[in-house]
Amino acid sequence: MSKRHSQKYKIDRRMGENLWGRPKSPINARPYGPGQHGQRRKGKMSDFGVQLMAKQKLKGYYGDITEKQFRRTYDEAARRKGNTAENLVGLLESRLDAVVYRAKFVPTVFAARQFVNHGHVKVNGVKTNIPSYRCKPGDVIEIRERSRSMALVLEALESPERDLPEYIDLDPKAMKVTFARVPEFSEIPYPVQMEPNLVVEFYSS
Repeated sequence: MSKRHSQKYKIDRRMGENLWGRPKSPINARPYGPGQHGQRRKGKMSDFGVQLMAKQKLKGYYGDITEKQFRRTYDEAARRKGNTAENLVGLLESRLDAVVYRAKFVPTVFAARQFVNHGHVKVNGVKTNIPSYRCKPGDVIEIRERSRSMALVLEALESPERDLPEYIDLDPKAMKVTFARVPEFSEIPYPVQMEPNLVVEFYSS
């Protein structure tokens, strides 16, 4: 098992939920945490524990990005006008790796980060290899021509596992998408319950 798959499944089991809704997730068979103490009965969580879990779950969903990067995203969300929780998920969904994942160019968000890192993606015609690059409404994201025949891409596009959200406009023949708009929280197709309001409470407490 590759390091990426191992990490992904460890996050699932640590959270006790199938974060990405994948049929192969081990949480489907073993609904408890990893390690020798994974099956211990859990006591009632404190408010801090609940907030921390909400933060770890949201951070893990986007490829377990670093705490520094996640905090920086939260700080920007807090600086912006409007609802901080909505701003936070909007910023996370605007990441290039998240858009590549939503477009179904790759099977997982971990693969999306690696795919972008390896230079397979162009934004508005320019090769972009920064997964955290922030897409703006109207940006066109496409797979570079030499990468379009990769088995990883073809299998992901054919997979019935995920639906395309409405804020992503796909041109399947050209293997390109337009990031139509920054989504609201209610539009984002999370397979599990996310609570960005608790993440805001965690950082602001």
